[in-house]
Amino acid sequence: MRYRQPRAMLCCNRRSILIAASGYLFLPPYAAMAAAQAGSEEQFKFLSANGNSNCSAGFLESIASMPETARLQGSCCGPMSLHHYKEQVDGLREYANYPEVPPDPYDIEAGFAAIMLKEYKAELGGEQLATYNAAMEKSDEGGPCCCKCWRWEVLGGMGKVLIRQRQAGSKTVATIWDLTNGCGGDSHVH
Repeated sequence: MRYRQPRAMLCCNRRSILIAASGYLFLPPYAAMAAAQAGSEEQFKFLSANGNSNCSAGFLESIASMPETARLQGSCCGPMSLHHYKEQVDGLREYANYPEVPPDPYDIEAGFAAIMLKEYKAELGGEQLATYNAAMEKSDEGGPCCCKCWRWEVLGGMGKVLIRQRQAGSKTVATIWDLTNGCGGDSHVH
């Protein structure tokens, strides 16, 4: 299947996370939904003080029963850093043409997460699996996240979609994983 962003969804239809039609999967235009505030000091203050996500198995399991428009917000492992947050959001703007890549690593829609959790279970083979494994080695965390939590599976699913549907290489996937890392903290490579 191929991904295509329909013109009708440019008005920010948050209720429809995934619409299957004519063999295409339609994902929401994240730039229209969240990017206006992504990376701002106001958004940082809100997300760092009002986070609701954590690394527990229970949180991972709860995503499937959340409303599609619910937000998975804040960092999982450590406090957010304004400097690092701004760098991540700025870096993600380079990938804004991929509807599979959220513009804010600390504000992810539950419907999107649920879709990517399903994608994580999809098997890769041959060259695609080799690309995925190479991305794991190249990423700062040795995978999509620092631990095998909901972010590991959601971002892992996103990586598989990028490899299968966008023919993204291991370096691109690793870079996107590094930019979507929601663990918090200020440690990163410039």
